[in-house]
Amino acid sequence: MSPTAATMGSAIRGEESEETVYDTAADVESGEEMQELEQQEEAGDEEPANAEGLHLGYCIVPSEKRFLVLHAFLKRKLSKKVMVIFSSCSSVKFHAELLGSLQMECAGIHEKQKQKKRAATFSNFCNSEKGILLCTNVAARGLDIPDVDYIVQYDPLNKLQDYIHNAEQTARAEKGKGSVILFLLPQELEFLISLTAANIRLTEYELHNKNVPSLQSNFEKIVGENYFLHQLAQEAYRSYILAYNSNAMKKNFNVHGLNFKDVAASFSIRNPPKVNIDPERRDKKKVGGGGKRQRINAAA
Repeated sequence: MSPTAATMGSAIRGEESEETVYDTAADVESGEEMQELEQQEEAGDEEPANAEGLHLGYCIVPSEKRFLVLHAFLKRKLSKKVMVIFSSCSSVKFHAELLGSLQMECAGIHEKQKQKKRAATFSNFCNSEKGILLCTNVAARGLDIPDVDYIVQYDPLNKLQDYIHNAEQTARAEKGKGSVILFLLPQELEFLISLTAANIRLTEYELHNKNVPSLQSNFEKIVGENYFLHQLAQEAYRSYILAYNSNAMKKNFNVHGLNFKDVAASFSIRNPPKVNIDPERRDKKKVGGGGKRQRINAAA
């Protein structure tokens, strides 16, 4: 076990060790389901990368279900302290607005904010007993991560060192219990090989669709009928694609492997806007706009 992996538990203080990430939208109703949950948690305890009381895990989530799963998870954990890490400022702003419109209070920090505002928001979160903090990976760098119940790595990290850096940051808080959860698309699973090579091993948490309400049409209606929110959604989508395209680990995170219509669904928009992924070229290749896998259109 690497020292980095072993210290990840020090920033987490969860109390629900019997729960797993997919137990998001409803209480466990049967003894059979409870037994299944306990078996998965016991398996997680055996992972060598897990510090005492800590669960390092990942959940395989298709693009179109990403926000559905996140929303269900956060709604389940309103009494807890949760940090969600995104790849762009635009994603932080959009998700903060959307969650706010869904009556889920949250705060956001990103590098485009003034330092005073960012510091005040982070301080308030640190001093709170519960809450949701949305932040970019860049904004999270250098911060003394507070005791939290859950850290959700929602978007792909730019490089393996970013994941390790976040782990090291957790060591600055008091030792506790809880979960660090990594969202992965089905085609991103090879990333786990890189983590294993760095002596970081994660337990898989299964996604049970029955625990994720079918609210996609509701979310699309909310975003579609709000001009400001719709603009934020489109910008967040573009930023996600650009961040994905610039990822240093292209073997694991290849933009041409995305289904752009499904990605757009995760931002509650039906038609993916085109994104210029190569601004240096005169023909300016763009992706999106049609929803077909690996579609790239050359624009004049």
